[in-house]
Amino acid sequence: MWLNLALMALAHQLNTFVNSMDTKKYVVKRSEDEAIVINDFIYPWKGAKSTDLKFTGWHTEKWLHLTFRVNCLKPNVFTHSHYKMEVAWSDRVEIFFRKDDKLTPYYCLEIDPLARVLDYKANYYRQFDYEWSWPKDHLKISTFTGKDGYDVNISITKESLESLGLLNNNHFEAGLFRGECIKLNGENPEMEWISWVSPNSRHPDFHIPSSFGKLELE
Repeated sequence: MWLNLALMALAHQLNTFVNSMDTKKYVVKRSEDEAIVINDFIYPWKGAKSTDLKFTGWHTEKWLHLTFRVNCLKPNVFTHSHYKMEVAWSDRVEIFFRKDDKLTPYYCLEIDPLARVLDYKANYYRQFDYEWSWPKDHLKISTFTGKDGYDVNISITKESLESLGLLNNNHFEAGLFRGECIKLNGENPEMEWISWVSPNSRHPDFHIPSSFGKLELE
């Protein structure tokens, strides 16, 4: 048993080292007009680039503003009772925040075109607390759907990021993703996965240390 634990620890250290060598970084500007566009998203498990997702971020004294722009003819969205888990069965964008690469804990926001939010707290590995919610009045969501796709606008207070231990010295670590719903099928939709960072995983999984990049507030 001790050998297995030692090997797991060694693998984690190696993964962390490899990650640190090519960690993606994004500068969050102080003005919406100066916001840098991220468009180098990929389908990690298809070995292909994505041309259907863009991301921008900017900040003010108190707020962090983030926008995902998704190009698609008609997003697939599951609606029944509007229970927040329905977001996980729909087309959506996702942003995960972490304190460090141990992922104990990390925080997730998944948002669909209807502005429904699946917010939860998690611990490595895949221990999800869906009863948790982002601090009240510290998260604002709006969406817009047009003929060419949809936008998701996210505003988060810096106060909440700091209280969760996520924003330190104007830096935070986050994963940027999209769950592309190819076909609705209740709780088992057909999905493709898009990411900013290429996770070091053989099978689709964003809930691992290698799926995160760094964002710096200018």
